Amino acid sequence: MDKRKLGDSGINVAPFCFGGNVFGWTADEATSSALLDAFIGAGFDFIDTADSYSAWAPGHTGGESETILGNWLAARGGREKVVIATKVGMWKTQPGLKAANIIAACEGSLKRLRTDYIDLYQSHRDDPETAQEETLEAFSKLRAAGKVRAIGASNFEVPRLKAALDASRTRRLSHYATLQPLYNLVDRDFEKELQPLCVAEGIGVIPYFALASGFLTGKYRKEADLKGRARSASASRYLTPENFAVLDRLESVAKARGVAMVEVAFAWLRDRASVVAPIASATTVDQLKSLLHAATLNLTPAEVAALG
Repeated sequence: MDKRKLGDSGINVAPFCFGGNVFGWTADEATSSALLDAFIGAGFDFIDTADSYSAWAPGHTGGESETILGNWLAARGGREKVVIATKVGMWKTQPGLKAANIIAACEGSLKRLRTDYIDLYQSHRDDPETAQEETLEAFSKLRAAGKVRAIGASNFEVPRLKAALDASRTRRLSHYATLQPLYNLVDRDFEKELQPLCVAEGIGVIPYFALASGFLTGKYRKEADLKGRARSASASRYLTPENFAVLDRLESVAKARGVAMVEVAFAWLRDRASVVAPIASATTVDQLKSLLHAATLNLTPAEVAALG
């Protein structure tokens, strides 16, 4: 399988990043381990998590996803065969991007992940109350100590991302090599300003909600379809006439190709400008198999045009 450059980090990854937000939430530890085994066994290597996952779930406090991933790593070995991305700044227990918090949060993530280093350490969201230089200096110290290989940003808007890149150049500090934005076939604001910036700066994009909280699978056509679903709150906003029109086009292309809708949606995103590896999660091995196939599915120019 061809690997892709993760920005200018020097790290190469397969074109599908497994979203670890489900670990310990909609996938228990045994299921998570089975999913990871299948993912790595198929030749993939990129896993995304965060210190805050899954603090939103009843009875959880955060750190569950990293802990499960760390237990799996300890049991299976082969740390050098996987690329681990995690995040700091959005967990209520350790919020924000001040230097002291980043340093402390990194130590916590390393302990939970049961590893000596993080491949990609990301600012989970912008912290306007903290100077960019302070944040970047902390990341630079972690990289100098060998605890972090590369850094990235998530949920940054153009002005702040530009300011961070400028601060890195001016102060000769570590720079964001990647961006993790909301981007998929129906969420396309990224294309307006962020995408041109990422292309110009050589930033590798790893979009989250690649399947629009499951909407692009085609299984949510009305409010009743969301009843009892873990992601009902995030998926309900997609139930609009405009998005249903996209879904119809997606279904048409998928049927003509003889593949699942999820595979076409994922393949479309994978080959957008600046995108390295879309992030998607699965809670069963069967769901994962469809995503694994999508990672190598190539759409024709006519199919891409038909999707709009």
